[in-house]
Amino acid sequence: MEEIKKTCLHGRHVAMGAQMTPFGGFDMPIQYEGIVEEHNAVRNACGVFDVSHMGEVLISGPDAEKYVGHIFTNDVRELPAGKILYGMMLNEQGGTVDDLLVYKRADNDFFLVINAANIDKDVAWIKGNAEGYDVEITNLSDELSELAIQGPDAEAVMEQVLGIACSELEFYTFKESLLDGRHILVSRTGYTGEDGFEVYADHDAICSLWDALMDSDRVKPCGLGCRDTLRFEVGLPLYGDELADDISPIEAGLSMFVKLEKPEFIGKEVVERQKAEGTTRKLVGLELADRAIPRHGYEVLNADDEVVGYVTTGYRGISVDKSIAVALVDVPYNAKDSELKVRIRRKTFPARVTAKKFYKKSYKK
Repeated sequence: MEEIKKTCLHGRHVAMGAQMTPFGGFDMPIQYEGIVEEHNAVRNACGVFDVSHMGEVLISGPDAEKYVGHIFTNDVRELPAGKILYGMMLNEQGGTVDDLLVYKRADNDFFLVINAANIDKDVAWIKGNAEGYDVEITNLSDELSELAIQGPDAEAVMEQVLGIACSELEFYTFKESLLDGRHILVSRTGYTGEDGFEVYADHDAICSLWDALMDSDRVKPCGLGCRDTLRFEVGLPLYGDELADDISPIEAGLSMFVKLEKPEFIGKEVVERQKAEGTTRKLVGLELADRAIPRHGYEVLNADDEVVGYVTTGYRGISVDKSIAVALVDVPYNAKDSELKVRIRRKTFPARVTAKKFYKKSYKK
């Protein structure tokens, strides 16, 4: 049995009474005070997440740009240094190896942020596809930790509590600097639908920043429970739910991050065909008329009680106070306002197809 990993903040989470559970191979905090309280703190003020379980990979060398373009669906050509792109790595069948962020540090110097559960798989896949490219691939996942400071007050907290100047950062940009003599990378992306920042640094620096935040009355510590409710309400995917080895970004409604004008990338032929011809299933939003809560894996049925899909994520929406879900359903049941049903245990509940975004994002653009 594989030993579960711990982030550098693990002891602090336990001391604070966080509810811990395995996630992505790490023992992670799910909640402290409660998911609803933490969710609302991020929507209305500021919450901080330990996201040190995420993986980081550096790709550098003469062919780095060409190679990143080979494995990444978005287009890094002519991308200015300091910019970030979201996209996917695909397998030859068009399924998703992982979704990730690519940070351009300099010409032929890229920093990739990948999902915790996929670190070993992704690194092996990245290295396995590098033959013929003059690149150096460095897995930094064990050396770096990460905090996410999220919410409408995040910028003020970053500057006033942590002393990190960040107001000049635009959405999906980053900078690197020294803080108390330690190297940090600060970005402005977020996975909550609110304004927010990520700080990457060595373990000691992240521990110091966490302590400063906890000594302040300006933030609330948040677990991965509300991270999921927050991202879900604004239609952001989670790998393993809305994306997987057998789910393409076209099926997931993420084709805007797949740049078919690029000369080539792994899986391009399949997703090009899917975009031209359509797919047999699509990811949709569902709104239930009842208060019953749909969960991952629950069956979606048509009027004749035939199974036409399954729920990928479902909750009682905290910010919208509705029972909502995202589901992968067969075409043509993806049409807006289609009447479907969700089987929850032994009963079925009526559901209506909606957009996947249930709550409006509040990013600072």
